[in-house]
Amino acid sequence: MENTEKTGKVVKVSGPLITASGMADVHMYDVVRVGRDRLIGEIIELRGDVASIQVYEDTAGIGAGAPVYLTGMPLSAELGPGMVESMFDGIERPLGELYSLYGDRIHRGASVPSLDRKKKWHFTPCAKVGENVIGGDILGTVQETEAVLHKIMVPPDVKGTILNIREGDFTVDTPIVKLMDENGSEKDLDMIQYWPVRRGRPCKEKLSPDEPMVTGQRNVDTLFPIARGGVAAIPGPFGSGKTVVQHQLAKWADADIVIYIGCGERGNEMTDVMNEFPEIIDPKTGLSLMKRTVLIANTSDMPVAAREASIYTGITIAEYFRDMGYKVAIIADSTSRWAEALREMSGRLEEMPGEEGYPAYLSSRLAEFYERAGYVRCLGSDDREGAVTAIGAVSPPGGDTSEPVSQATLRIVKVFWGLSSELAYKRHFPAIDWLKSYSLYEPKLREHYVKEISPEWPGLVAKTKAMLQEEADLNEIVQLVGIDSLGAGDRLTLAAAQMIREDYLQQDALDPTDSYTTPRKMYLMLTAIHNWYEAGKNALEVGVPFEQIEKMPVCEKIARMKYTDESVREETFSQIGADMDAQFTALMEEAVTDE
Repeated sequence: MENTEKTGKVVKVSGPLITASGMADVHMYDVVRVGRDRLIGEIIELRGDVASIQVYEDTAGIGAGAPVYLTGMPLSAELGPGMVESMFDGIERPLGELYSLYGDRIHRGASVPSLDRKKKWHFTPCAKVGENVIGGDILGTVQETEAVLHKIMVPPDVKGTILNIREGDFTVDTPIVKLMDENGSEKDLDMIQYWPVRRGRPCKEKLSPDEPMVTGQRNVDTLFPIARGGVAAIPGPFGSGKTVVQHQLAKWADADIVIYIGCGERGNEMTDVMNEFPEIIDPKTGLSLMKRTVLIANTSDMPVAAREASIYTGITIAEYFRDMGYKVAIIADSTSRWAEALREMSGRLEEMPGEEGYPAYLSSRLAEFYERAGYVRCLGSDDREGAVTAIGAVSPPGGDTSEPVSQATLRIVKVFWGLSSELAYKRHFPAIDWLKSYSLYEPKLREHYVKEISPEWPGLVAKTKAMLQEEADLNEIVQLVGIDSLGAGDRLTLAAAQMIREDYLQQDALDPTDSYTTPRKMYLMLTAIHNWYEAGKNALEVGVPFEQIEKMPVCEKIARMKYTDESVREETFSQIGADMDAQFTALMEEAVTDE
């Protein structure tokens, strides 16, 4: 595909930024190959026939006069069967294939097709000869993994009449469909689509997100839910459990496809993902989680410029699966390191810096990424719907969310899961601070919760938030004058709030039972705590001492209810309720008798 006849010439090298002359025939964001090693680069600025090139590989050894080969194409993703279960670098080179060719270090200028050209896939047609098709229509299917049925679609900018379509085992670049377009010319289609990563894939219509993406994380689903097709941010300082929260969301979120982007992360964190995900049994399919996961690894020892491409590559793959009608979750860890790449390239371009050296267009670039998420009606003749839910981690220095990347992100996203180092030091995980976090999707999701969980759910959540806020207010008084200054009612509130914090919000990511909680179990757990609190208030009114309420045997059962297996869920919580009623009745009768 490369036009090697047309070349430019390097005139300046500044780290990952190369300036070349003789580039009058290129366009913004075209891919070029630099030097004898043919390093991969992308045009990021044009001034006359001089182009600034962002190179995604180590530029050591490149000097003035080196050739720049023009490809005439933008940086594009290869989309088709073979992406699921794979691990790519930031520009969609398959790391497994690179390892088999070059060993544990990626060879400079390595060029390997993103999709395996040798493997054969069984294509089963859905469309028929003579049928008129438009962009987005499904031509047939390939069983990519046991969990993912890959739908081969007409590219968005193609339409015509099917002249021939065949079933069988084919490689991804073998023509499987022959179309005649409106002009009467014939066109062959294979299983690959190419799409520029910086341009969002089109859809018929963007819809308002009104269903939650269930994550199984009690703190998230109860207090700060995210809608399917929504956008969320997880800012937090080092050591606050940000990566574990993202791993949990990737493992358990209610999504058909998971795209996990390690953008500038340490290599050992991506190694953990590679080791853990194949061993995790997906609760939806009973298969390995990798059967519906795509990994993009751009570790911190790779060239900083490649971080920018990794985000766009990931969201393009996510949109492709969305267009099949799937629910996709894309998890980017972390956008701070992506922004660092923007800052470095902006500095080398000698642009006017914004706050803390970040470029003035930081907010618009972040918005370009997050705005590609959404709940949509897909292209095509049928009426299928798909969703991309985007979750980005932010790593502010020292946990200071007033820094530019955090602030720019918060202006865009609608869910803020703020992690607290204070909670992390107390070993309270996930360390999502319930006093700082918020979700703007909550009002839209209320109707769904009433229908699917219980009419009482919105009230329970409101009471939970009020109790946690009241606990924070009471703790300020306690710090000033001590716990003994509080009345029995206030101490009961503190005890109930402690139950919510320790027995409900605190969740063990490593425990097989506690790692994931169904919405029904969340409702039963929260109901048990609030029932205990309401019964405690009634008991105080008839003279039962607070100390007796605090030491009730049922409190231990409430503390252990998070470890209740789903198979005995209803019986266990029914027994907790019966024990609670019996114990409170005994305490109240004793108090009345003593009077």
